[in-house]
Amino acid sequence: MDHAGRNRLDEEESPYLRQHADNPVHWQPWDEQALAEARERDVPVFLSIGYSACHWCHVMEEESFADEEIAAFLNDNFVPIKVDREERPDIDSVYMTICQRTTGRGGWPLSVWLTPDGRPFFVGTYFPPTARQGMPGFVDVLERLAESWEQDRDEIENRADQWSSLLRNELEETPDSGGEVSSEALSNATSAALRSADREHGGFGSSGPKFPQPSRLDLLMRSYVRTGRDEPLQVVTRTLDAMADGGLYDHLGGGFHRYATDRQWVVPHFEKMLYDNALLPRVYLGAYQLTGTERYAQVARETFAFLDRELSHPGGGFYSTLDARSGGEEGTFYVWTPEQVADVLDDEELVSLVCDHYGITPGGNFEGGSTVLTLAASLADLAEEYDAPVEEVRERLDEARDRLFAAREERVRPARDEKVLASWNGMAVSALAMGGRVLDETYTERAAEALAFVREELWDADERRLAHRYKDGDVKGPGFLEDYAFLARGAFDLYQVSGDVEHLGFALDLARVVEAEFWDAERRTLYFTPASGEGLVTRPQELSDQSTPSSLGVAVDLLFDLDGFVPDADFADVARQVLETHANRIQGNPMEHVSLALAAEKYHQGVLELTLAADERPAAWRETLAARYLPAAVVTQRPATDAGVGEWRSVLGLDETPPVWAGREARDGPTVYACEGFTCSPPKSSVDEALAWVESGVEE
Repeated sequence: MDHAGRNRLDEEESPYLRQHADNPVHWQPWDEQALAEARERDVPVFLSIGYSACHWCHVMEEESFADEEIAAFLNDNFVPIKVDREERPDIDSVYMTICQRTTGRGGWPLSVWLTPDGRPFFVGTYFPPTARQGMPGFVDVLERLAESWEQDRDEIENRADQWSSLLRNELEETPDSGGEVSSEALSNATSAALRSADREHGGFGSSGPKFPQPSRLDLLMRSYVRTGRDEPLQVVTRTLDAMADGGLYDHLGGGFHRYATDRQWVVPHFEKMLYDNALLPRVYLGAYQLTGTERYAQVARETFAFLDRELSHPGGGFYSTLDARSGGEEGTFYVWTPEQVADVLDDEELVSLVCDHYGITPGGNFEGGSTVLTLAASLADLAEEYDAPVEEVRERLDEARDRLFAAREERVRPARDEKVLASWNGMAVSALAMGGRVLDETYTERAAEALAFVREELWDADERRLAHRYKDGDVKGPGFLEDYAFLARGAFDLYQVSGDVEHLGFALDLARVVEAEFWDAERRTLYFTPASGEGLVTRPQELSDQSTPSSLGVAVDLLFDLDGFVPDADFADVARQVLETHANRIQGNPMEHVSLALAAEKYHQGVLELTLAADERPAAWRETLAARYLPAAVVTQRPATDAGVGEWRSVLGLDETPPVWAGREARDGPTVYACEGFTCSPPKSSVDEALAWVESGVEE
């Protein structure tokens, strides 16, 4: 087979792949044509994995992939394949694992050299074109590997076999026998999280970089409610305050950047990801319910406004990311100098007030003397310094913020990756549904729009299968476990808030596919890739929480919640078996497996069910549910009468009334039933009364 002879990425829809379409490197997408070329030519594959908002991916492109001589050597001696990790998280998971296990670190761009059948034999991340600062040069690596392929093939094949075996053991294999699911999973994970907490600056770890870690914060809030100990909540509020006050948060436009480069949360890596801005509002809303701190609600509102303004597809879904760079430089869209502020505001005292508030100084805290905005001085301190009432200071700063935001809109904007991913949109639906419960019903409507878009564009109702990615009318890839789990969770969360049975039906449809395509009864686990999908060098599981929660953990938690709606589906039994399979891993390292630890807690404690028998929710019920932090509860609405339930059964395709609704009709008006641990309350006329029954622990 001849060389492809050209760069084929102009045929792809991924913005990341298209960024490389003009490279002299003959990039191929990951497909059978590219792999067949490697087999026919008997040359290694050079696999480069990244994403559109990745700073060092851009750097390596500019330094190496745009270089004609480097490209010529790559083309002659390898088949270069470029993968967007957001389109193919399965490929990324497999090869990132070998990078972390063999080098002790990971990151993007991920650079992997493979045999033509996909077995890895050399791996790294960013390589400069020539050696510097202890890093090998990309050219040297290419020359050395090309020579080894010809002269030391046996050694390469042996390493490829060893690494492939390591990957199968790490990602695919399960223990011959499971363990007992610990009832101490929540306690153990909490203790580990508290040990790693930075009590001075917030977050986790004693140095930078610092990531938001929403799963750990969720864990600590649940532990606070379960135990009544103040310490977990104190760590949460210290972290939320630090993130919202620091440069991780966009103080003009709302929303969070990816991570902070320093311990103090001052300078971020400026990319903005949909998943961060879906996961973090849920944490802030939970903390708002627990503490009543209005600032937390405001952060959630501003983050939702950012999503709607800057990541919304006209059809209702959400795009993936905003780049860290604009105009070729990182962060320039977001940073300010005192002179730039003065150009916009043209009021000396107001300029001084704004610079004091946001910490904008002549020396700056970022490159070129510019400043990443932080909340450097409180309204009260500013009121005292400027001898003005706090409310006047607030109004002046609000006016200035609006003007600075408008001026910023005229700058060169960061590039936007306009892929619509089922998984990340599912997270956004969940976040907006919680916003609808806690803040305003308009967020419920926005969640429904996003879910409708994904359902229309990515769900094949005839085949009952979900696709992974939509972009400009193009649909690509079968759905992964993350797509089904996060989207089903989003649909179910939206049902719990809206009472719309269509959303419940969609969640159940997705959960059935989770069991059909991802559950392996012999190995008693849920895999990340569908059984009918492409086979890689190994079939991965996603056990650990990373930038996003473990899809396996989310799926297990969801299956417990949905079991009461379709008991014949054995959802809870599947979930239990998965927890037993991985019990020793959860016990041994609970911090890596927070989502699974929370699912284990639910397994032991049972699901708190609040069944609302009402055609319309009374306002008082909505107010109670808005105020109460109930992260593990199932709030299930049903029609007031059994006749109405019969109509819903038809919509859901159920022959019998689900246990969660059976015998729980309305009695003399809207009625609430609380059930926990196989015990149910008498009919109650308010959510407050039902919850009081649960908290009393008294059977009536």
